[in-house]
Amino acid sequence: MKAHEIMIRQVHKVKQQDTLRDVIEKFIKYNISGLPVVNERNEIVGYISDGDIMRYIGHREDVVVDSFYYSIVMRMNDGKYDERIERLLRLNVMELSRKKVVTVSQDEDVEQIAAILGKKRIKKLPVHRNGVLVGIISRGDVIRHSFGSYLN
Repeated sequence: MKAHEIMIRQVHKVKQQDTLRDVIEKFIKYNISGLPVVNERNEIVGYISDGDIMRYIGHREDVVVDSFYYSIVMRMNDGKYDERIERLLRLNVMELSRKKVVTVSQDEDVEQIAAILGKKRIKKLPVHRNGVLVGIISRGDVIRHSFGSYLN
């Protein structure tokens, strides 16, 4: 089995000029937790996930700088939770998205796809043809297609 045989072809995505408001709206509307980010030629330029957003809105820890002569504790004063939420909604998606995206070619074997999803501990893999987004594969897609025929 190859990627193009099991991938979802209707991919929810955002453009690199979109804001995180656009991302959050799609997360809510489609009940998803991650989106590929594409340029005007539909080439994959990033990936934004709920984890990226959680890191931004979550409580920031104090930073301790310690040397032989002195110690200092710096408070990460990034505002209240509501203020961080409002700031996040105005940010460009590329400010929080990962630029190094794990992808697979449409001709990749499902066995290799399963290995990547398991080893990298990621939920979804964008599928490309010459760098252009053509689909997406989730862990569930691999399970359904790998075991469906065996269980019936």
